[in-house]
Amino acid sequence: MENRKDKVLRQLNEWGITWQIYEHPPLPTAEAAIEYWKDIKAQHCKNLFFRNHKGNRHYLVIFDWKRQLPIHDIEHMLRQGKLTFASPERMTRYLGLEPGSVSPFGLINDTRKHVFLFIDSKIKEAEEVSFHPNDNRYTVVISLADFYRFLEKSGNEYAFLDMDNPPAD
Repeated sequence: MENRKDKVLRQLNEWGITWQIYEHPPLPTAEAAIEYWKDIKAQHCKNLFFRNHKGNRHYLVIFDWKRQLPIHDIEHMLRQGKLTFASPERMTRYLGLEPGSVSPFGLINDTRKHVFLFIDSKIKEAEEVSFHPNDNRYTVVISLADFYRFLEKSGNEYAFLDMDNPPAD
């Protein structure tokens, strides 16, 4: 059976996306990862998975790893009502992932295109971006152009957010 990392790399290859991979100990948070990322020249990201109050909508939010965003601030920016972190079961059902390995690469497992992606507009300034390949023992780096290609091929809806200038009430 194909493991999560190999599935991501195979899909990237099929879509013509060039990647670099780095191996490291399991890193469940961006803060834990920075020691291993220090020599990797890419925009490193936090990836958070939320559900709405009713549990019928799910959101993946990607932003600069250095940014600290309380959930209330995220709710305000997304304008999707009250949010909570999605359970591990929901993470597995919609993204095929486990806690600590959340990544936009999980969208390859979202065959129903259920998850909506919000991306910090600051990421548009990067030349390259990095994410776990659905396994937190690795970091994969791709160009920003290839990230856009990945988003197009994955087929999930997405929107950019200006997290430096959140919407007024």
